[in-house]
Amino acid sequence: MHAVQLAAINELRIASVPDPQAAPGEAVVRLRAAALNHRDVWIKLGQYAGLKFPCIPGSDGAGVVESIGMGVDAAWLGREVIICPGLDWGSRESAQGEGFSILGLPRDGTLAEKIAVPAANLAPKPAHLTWEEAAALPLAGLTAYRSLFARARLGPDDRVLITGIGGGVALFALQFAAAQGAKVFVTSGSEEKISRAVAFGAAGGTNYKEAGWAAALAKAHGPFDVIVDSVGGEGFNDLIELAAPGGRIVFFGATRGNPPGVALRKIFWRQLSLLGSTMGSPCDFAGMLEFVARHRIKPVVSEVFPLARAAEAFALMERGGQFGKIVVTP
Repeated sequence: MHAVQLAAINELRIASVPDPQAAPGEAVVRLRAAALNHRDVWIKLGQYAGLKFPCIPGSDGAGVVESIGMGVDAAWLGREVIICPGLDWGSRESAQGEGFSILGLPRDGTLAEKIAVPAANLAPKPAHLTWEEAAALPLAGLTAYRSLFARARLGPDDRVLITGIGGGVALFALQFAAAQGAKVFVTSGSEEKISRAVAFGAAGGTNYKEAGWAAALAKAHGPFDVIVDSVGGEGFNDLIELAAPGGRIVFFGATRGNPPGVALRKIFWRQLSLLGSTMGSPCDFAGMLEFVARHRIKPVVSEVFPLARAAEAFALMERGGQFGKIVVTP
């Protein structure tokens, strides 16, 4: 089969590799679509732990079950499925276990014509989604769902702030929070992305490149009960200022590094909760799929590339030009 293969740091190629075989408890899925995440870019750039080469990146995928291994229910054969990207979560809902890993490293991922995965990681493809939309959902949708519901305990009357709108997780957080009935505001460095976010359910937004943006946002629309962030850095202290008493700040990334001089007094005096979140459990994945189906949520697909043009898909994500998910079709 053909697959996207990273031969070394920043060495991406389309390679011919052996077809995967289903081990006991596994199924082989012929992929109809896959999607990129920032994780794939960090692996390509050599900025991720546990690097190994060559590897097939990609954590998101949807397709048709082609074959099964010993011990797998034959009813899966021929079914349209979506793949849960988290492997071996462990026995505790509160946090992943030591054996937890994600498709695309160290195990070969979804940027290929076929993939072998544990049958336990299969779920029926949501009927209202196209192949491209289904492939866009798993990792980012799961991360957003756990952040909002398992960690921040989002309620329908909450006021929500989502930073850096335009990326996959942030957009899912917007769609999920709006579907829950919350009033959602966003930040971005792009006025165009803020306008597009309003079309997807945001009540408004602000450009974080403008001086005094946090104070202006607080005066006009704050404070916020739930704040969703993925960048950290110096701007994290603005989020503390924007949080309502008893507010929850949930974060799943730190692309701008650790926040300097965190105002601990403000955190404890105002009873704020800082909540880390990573991916989600199989229970979270099932809950996310049910929520998406019930509210007829459709992932935002920014652009679709054929497998042969995967390098262009990576380049688009590296320069941050997407609004939504970048999809690759075998």
